Amino acid sequence: MMKKRISFSSYLTHMLSRGQLVFSSAEAQEALGITRGALLDAAEKQQKRKCLVAPRRGFYVIVPPQFLAWGAPPPSWYIDSLMRHEQRPYYVGLLKAAEIHGATHQAVMEFQVVTDRQLSTIRAGRSLIRFYYRKRMEAVEVGVEDHKTETGRMKVSGIELTALDLLRYPHAAGGLDHIVTVLSDLGDRLCAEKLALISAAFERSVRQRLGHLLDTLGHQAKANHLHAALLGDRPALPWVELERGGTVNGDLALEPIERDERWHLILRREPQPDA
Repeated sequence: MMKKRISFSSYLTHMLSRGQLVFSSAEAQEALGITRGALLDAAEKQQKRKCLVAPRRGFYVIVPPQFLAWGAPPPSWYIDSLMRHEQRPYYVGLLKAAEIHGATHQAVMEFQVVTDRQLSTIRAGRSLIRFYYRKRMEAVEVGVEDHKTETGRMKVSGIELTALDLLRYPHAAGGLDHIVTVLSDLGDRLCAEKLALISAAFERSVRQRLGHLLDTLGHQAKANHLHAALLGDRPALPWVELERGGTVNGDLALEPIERDERWHLILRREPQPDA
């Protein structure tokens, strides 16, 4: 048990020496035997020195010396603890998950997290943590994997869930061209059976768009599993746009160049993968 009169800076050093980067205000108050006001004052001083960040009220992350210039350690070092503090299910997803799985053609500008509550974006040092909303997290649980990090573990969407999410949140993926680029990197590693299983938790339009892109990229066998699962839900598919709204970069809709009868998809331009 730590002594009650230890200073706050010594407490931070002690935590780091034990490999612990995060703590709650309640934990620090109990360890130091101080009031909430005293803790807030001490924490504010350390934050001004760039030795401490508070991504959420009552949740603190110590900044190790090697990350002082960055203002905070990478979100992967504390995201699991943060979401346990928030008491919310989550997984790291979209472009960040694609990067973790080996997609190499995009620079991920934000740390993307899917959860069941609409949470505000967090700026921690140079990192931006952005949250995306999914109402029923349990519906995609089979598609979430545990991933080892430098400080423990975090939950990450598997390749199949990542592919579906990219089409569900195209704005988060940087648009259709970017999505095609990521799928070209990861498509060979998709498990057809798992993709079909997880797809049941997604809107039909998402499944239609992904199926068309998999066909286009030469993954017909995987697209066939997705197609069979889709027709099993409801044989009559509605016609949908490959790009939502049928617009390109905000311009007026172009004339259709193709109608994919298999997926009931309307194309107004050919997607262009990133160079």
